[in-house]
Amino acid sequence: MIDWTESMEQSFEYYEVDPNTWKDKTLIQNIKSCNIKRDLGSETLGSASIDIDNALGECYIRIYLKVSQNGVNEKIPLGIFLVQTPSSNFDGMVRNVSMDAYTPLLELKEKKVPLGYSLLKDDDILNEAFLIVRENCRAPVIKTELDEPKLLLNDFVANTDDNWLSFIRDLLAQAKYEYNLDEEGKILFSPKQTIDQLQPVYTYNDDNSSILYPQININHDIYGIPNVVEVICSTGTDVHYAVVENNDPNSPTSIQSRGRRIIYRDTSPKLPGIPTEAQIDEYAENLLKNLNSVEYEVTYTHGYCPVRIGDCVRLNYKKAGLIGIKAKVISQSISCDTSCAVSETAIFTKNLWK
Repeated sequence: MIDWTESMEQSFEYYEVDPNTWKDKTLIQNIKSCNIKRDLGSETLGSASIDIDNALGECYIRIYLKVSQNGVNEKIPLGIFLVQTPSSNFDGMVRNVSMDAYTPLLELKEKKVPLGYSLLKDDDILNEAFLIVRENCRAPVIKTELDEPKLLLNDFVANTDDNWLSFIRDLLAQAKYEYNLDEEGKILFSPKQTIDQLQPVYTYNDDNSSILYPQININHDIYGIPNVVEVICSTGTDVHYAVVENNDPNSPTSIQSRGRRIIYRDTSPKLPGIPTEAQIDEYAENLLKNLNSVEYEVTYTHGYCPVRIGDCVRLNYKKAGLIGIKAKVISQSISCDTSCAVSETAIFTKNLWK
């Protein structure tokens, strides 16, 4: 088993893939450089840029990281990408071709949904998604098996501008699922989970055995976060009013810390039946607490280890004030060179009040 914190030999291999069998077909030996981008915010969940000394036609390329350590050899797939839109330059001696490449989800984005296409109430969401993807994409798709199927609560009709990628994305959201890809390029559907529901798959430390690089950037925005919440609730015959203030001097968003009142007013609270004053007070307090949950974005670089986008990691970077932080990886940029450095962005939330 590879110890990613210790030294090792690393190299890369690139193969043209047979789209009918999804197996490696031909070793490509003239690729000069490659950078892989994985991104939960991208429609197709990622892309790659590849430099080569002569053009390839449109084809799928699978990228491997080859690792050798203490007699142990592993060949780790990093992704599969469909080569598109090449450009080239020639300096009088050497020709260089730069190619953009995209994940197999691109095939779903290229195809429009027929006008008026719909699924009916009580249809099995995940099974319908599986059948549509299998029909419209050459990549293998993994069927999700559940003890209790997720059924549509209403008819689900495509928008006039939908492609299969957007239609299935919105369909999966009805079951609180989303697209995912494994490193072999297979398409699968994963449940949407909060960071609290995830378990860390890897821990980054700033000790001597860490693969974490020294520089780390932390961004968050507290602009507009209220320190006062007002709730106005009309029950038909009475109007109830509740106000909650953040007066905690240890809170960075409190009235004392910011030197001013920032008010959020809710005139249509979602409360069942005819709420009591106590229920409205509790609603106001919970609302202020939720509005004081801030998302932090952390960007750092590390040597390669088997962490994917969507995974939960634990950050123990004491010099940056990050101790025991659970964070969800949302993007990665992998440099396919001797360092195999991974620039990674993860997010976590922090409550600034109570």
